[in-house]
Amino acid sequence: MRSVRRPRGGLWEHADFLKLWTGQTISEFGTQISGLAIPWVAAVGLHASPFEFSLLGVLQFLPFILFALPAGVWVDRLRRRPILIVGDAARAVLLALIPVLWATNELRLWHLFAISFVVGVFTVLFDVAYQSYLPSLVDREQLVDGNAKLQMTASTAQVTGPTLSGALIAAMTAPYAIVLDSVSFAISTAFMIPIRRKEVLPEHAEGEPKPRMLPELKEGLAFVVRHPYLRAIAACTGSSNFFGSIGFTIALLYFVRVLHLSSVAVGFTFAMFGVGSVAGALAANRVQRSIGVGPAIVLPALMFPVTSFAVPLAPESFPLPLIIAGFLIGGYSQVAYNITQVSLRQAITPERLQGRMNASMRWIVWGTLPLGQLAGGAIASAYGLRTALWVGAIGSLFTFLPVLLSPVRSIREMPEPVTEPTALEAELAGGVAAGPMPPEPAPVAAPDS
Repeated sequence: MRSVRRPRGGLWEHADFLKLWTGQTISEFGTQISGLAIPWVAAVGLHASPFEFSLLGVLQFLPFILFALPAGVWVDRLRRRPILIVGDAARAVLLALIPVLWATNELRLWHLFAISFVVGVFTVLFDVAYQSYLPSLVDREQLVDGNAKLQMTASTAQVTGPTLSGALIAAMTAPYAIVLDSVSFAISTAFMIPIRRKEVLPEHAEGEPKPRMLPELKEGLAFVVRHPYLRAIAACTGSSNFFGSIGFTIALLYFVRVLHLSSVAVGFTFAMFGVGSVAGALAANRVQRSIGVGPAIVLPALMFPVTSFAVPLAPESFPLPLIIAGFLIGGYSQVAYNITQVSLRQAITPERLQGRMNASMRWIVWGTLPLGQLAGGAIASAYGLRTALWVGAIGSLFTFLPVLLSPVRSIREMPEPVTEPTALEAELAGGVAAGPMPPEPAPVAAPDS
């Protein structure tokens, strides 16, 4: 009998990447549990109103508006692995407070609000450092493969995690299910501690004054806004997140209070989004090589509205088939889009700007989430849950336009990193350090014969 052997070569033999990947895989499974359990505590255990329910989501993402940009500056100044370790360890402790408060009959909505906000702060630091750390951990030509592997396990967690979470909620109640997420963050921390790959911090000339926060923050934001690729991706992702969060914010309430779905059915539904995500992670690298980088970003963006329309269109008497189909397509499109666009962003950004680029993108594209969540809660409170779902769905129809109408659609191969201007070039350009200059948009390549 032949033994099953893992693939050899590449990232499969990269010990430090495997540690990061293993820790993140475990953490992703735990996150899927809390992703359903925390809102379930609010909706069922604490009887939150639609607006209170949306406020919980707002507080989870509000830190991206408040702290993402300064986090990018810190990530570019400091070593990123310690930030990842602190981010996971802190979230392990914070999440453990929820079951403790529930067990002592002290848990209130404001506790969930406060814990969600502080967990969000550490998530900001972790996410900005995480996406900025990968280019220093693996070679440039391995970025798409690395992102695909990381997203693959995240997608696999989305398949089994929600179903497991629904079963755990039914078996042990939502607050105690959150214990497993706390443990998963602790395990992830333990895997990242032994990583040995050294990071190179930016060098500063002797006697040079310490760089100030505001100019560095502006430089990262200006790089994103001025870059024709990054600007289009930010507009597409940000608008999609805004309209998607209008509906997603109150989707769980709609499932429970209008469609009367059980926790197991809701968990299974979200798991189907994960199945689509796995397909997207498996196909992303092959599709990008087959049709080119730009089309591999634009095509899934065209599919974004499917999930948003599936929920309000589903008949109340038998809603699951249509919702499941919409979640499958939505999972595929979101992950296929993210793998390619994140790899593009990492490839074209200089190492010294990775943190600020990722932070600026996070600030823009995740900063729209709490705005959409507030809008969703307000619309649902004033006009009903179904109306809010329709507003989000109709708005999502137009979110693909920024990448379709931009130079992104013309990219065939992964571009080289942008070039840094020399001191003389900067002086000739106006006497100030303008930062890295974006490349000229690539011409449309003729299709392969």
